[in-house]
Amino acid sequence: MTDRRDNSTRTKARKRALDVLYESELRGRPAAETLAERIGLAPVRPFTIQLVNGCIEHADELDAVIAASLTGSWTLERMARVDRNLARIALFEIAHTDTPAPVAIDEAVGLAAEFSTPESPAFLNGLLNAAVQRLSAPGDPGAE
Repeated sequence: MTDRRDNSTRTKARKRALDVLYESELRGRPAAETLAERIGLAPVRPFTIQLVNGCIEHADELDAVIAASLTGSWTLERMARVDRNLARIALFEIAHTDTPAPVAIDEAVGLAAEFSTPESPAFLNGLLNAAVQRLSAPGDPGAE
């Protein structure tokens, strides 16, 4: 099945950023090293570099918002690696770029449908919508 995501340069950059962040987490190495290795092997889109570096630079902030937006017994560590990194990418885009929240959420949900579990799109949609409300609220975005 082909949809509009397959043709978007920014979607391809998001996929590559997900790949770098996921591989780094899986291998237990800094994402900056994985990104540098990838840049040495083949051209990497500037938007991919922006997303990876943004997720690195704002990791504590992004993780705090994600953790505060989880419900029930969910923790950041319990989340699937793909979902956790898609949430980081989407929240970085929402908080630190001009990407509208609905676009970032739609992209994350679409990539979750492609790369994660059947439950992941709905989970990420709910999580990211809750996180956006936290980001929009006055005060500390990670606060309860």
